Amino acid sequence: MKLVLFAAVSAALVAQTTPRGVKPLLEATVQSPEVTEYQVRQFIVKRVSKLTPGFDVEALRKRALDEVFFHGWPPEWITAPHGFEDLGLIPAGSGYRVRKFRYPVMPGFWSIALLYEPERPLASKVPAILNLNGHEPEGKSSEYIQKRCISQARQGYYALNLEWIATGELAAKENLHYYSSHIDLAGMSGSGLFYLAMRKGLDFLSQHPNVDAARIGATGLSGGGWQTAVLSGLDPRVAVAIPNAGYLSGLNYGGREGIGDNEQSATDLLSVLDYTHITAMRAPKPTLLIYNAEDNCCFRAPRIRPFLFELVAPFFRTTGAEANFAWYENTDPGDHNYQLDNRMQSYRFFAKHLGMKAPGQEQPAGGDIKSAEELRIGLPEGQMTLFEVGRRLARAIRRVERPAAQQRDVLRRVVRYTPVKIETAYVITNSNLHGLESAGWRFDFDNGLSASAVVLRHAAAGGEAGATLLLHDGGRGAAFEIVSDRLNRGEMVIAVDLLFTGNADTIAHPYPVHDRMLACIGQRGLGLRAAQLAAIAEWFRAGYRPSRLRLETTGPRTQIAALVASALNPGLFADHRATDGWTSLGRIYEERIEYQRAPEVFCMDLYREFDIGVLEGLARSR
Repeated sequence: MKLVLFAAVSAALVAQTTPRGVKPLLEATVQSPEVTEYQVRQFIVKRVSKLTPGFDVEALRKRALDEVFFHGWPPEWITAPHGFEDLGLIPAGSGYRVRKFRYPVMPGFWSIALLYEPERPLASKVPAILNLNGHEPEGKSSEYIQKRCISQARQGYYALNLEWIATGELAAKENLHYYSSHIDLAGMSGSGLFYLAMRKGLDFLSQHPNVDAARIGATGLSGGGWQTAVLSGLDPRVAVAIPNAGYLSGLNYGGREGIGDNEQSATDLLSVLDYTHITAMRAPKPTLLIYNAEDNCCFRAPRIRPFLFELVAPFFRTTGAEANFAWYENTDPGDHNYQLDNRMQSYRFFAKHLGMKAPGQEQPAGGDIKSAEELRIGLPEGQMTLFEVGRRLARAIRRVERPAAQQRDVLRRVVRYTPVKIETAYVITNSNLHGLESAGWRFDFDNGLSASAVVLRHAAAGGEAGATLLLHDGGRGAAFEIVSDRLNRGEMVIAVDLLFTGNADTIAHPYPVHDRMLACIGQRGLGLRAAQLAAIAEWFRAGYRPSRLRLETTGPRTQIAALVASALNPGLFADHRATDGWTSLGRIYEERIEYQRAPEVFCMDLYREFDIGVLEGLARSR
């Protein structure tokens, strides 16, 4: 009774604070987003797999497929026949025909395709070209794509054009590519769906009775360039490849470049191999890289060449096929395009290496361009979106109960948890007004990343004061009311901004590119944040010696990072109060929560192995 009375009297003697008074102290800039941006980019680039002579091509291909694109996929879905269904002809112009197809990528998810056929094949078996599309909203009905496919067919090729997910007839909000993260979370690589969709097109062409399977080419712009590069690098059936402005080396990330959407920054990809490896795997097969001098979207030629073409060229020289590896920089019109100049470059390169006659010019096809409705094929009833694929997988999860020690081992693996040490802690801001002391700390960790915090305490507080460590999804500046309340209870407070939160955030991007890139290099943003939290908590214990350290979080992002840290470091906190958190990760699927809201939570395999209740149990278990 006396102890309780003493604590109450001590709290009463402490000068009272107000939320308005502590808010400026919490919002003080301890670290600029530009610094965090630089640190994160350097952290990522240092962990990109480096291209070295003599790498085992077949072993690396197998790893890329098994460990990256088909992670968690049932074998029967991977090996299923292409399943192309012929839905008949579409009226076409002179010199070619157009045939409609649809095909299952996996149970419940279909794609569609158009096959442009030469009206009179030049031989019993002729070459074929797989045309892969990018982010054009019109998809397969895009003007330049139709012109390219018509021209290829008139030259004597079978030209297959695949609709791309989220475009054309596959346009749907929940097919936007970041919804592939919902598939990752449930334990299956979302990027695998993209890969399988294009590989089935190659399966179809290689088995077509009129196609020479030894003479198949592939090409595409932007996302189609990425598909061309990946498919032609990982599948040796592509004889000639012409990717246009669709990809770059992970090494480019050290500058100002981004690597692309979620499928392009596939989880664990760059920890296994870089896009330089994927391109070098083409040697000695003919490969033309087209990039555009003034690209107004991405991948400008001068910025890409040193980290891609120049690094890969020696591998073609080693095989005696230096002439088979070519670079073309488009200046007409020079923007993000596959217009006439780039198309003519592709026609000549394909003709040279597939044994066909190159046209002197492109035969006009403007009069043959059809509307999206005229090219409509139609999808089966019950067609799923990327989100619905993830939700179906999530609802089918049946977790295995394990002993606590084994559960922690699985959690370390899933979030790629590696403890970090604080190399240096700097006081960047400080104040002492009316007996309220504050210090703004920046923590530099031994992995090259950083976080920040503000420590607040009343000078009159007793030496045995307890403390609260605060995390807030909106950054510590949003926690001013909670901070004021805890200070008025006589506690010390350390309000922390972990990586990608508040003062420890990076320059704003339209979507969380850095978190995707961390996953791409084999790291996990969730594991990095949990390790930072554990290190800061231990630092605070040692330096400020609170009698008791409790944890308070606001929002699901900080809640789940805190649960992971507590589960892997039992006893780290006396208790944990979560406000505005989640009771289950299943809420993501039931409320259709988007990736951008909590990117690090969309961690590969996390929901397949754990839910909130399991993490809470591990955090309580000593």
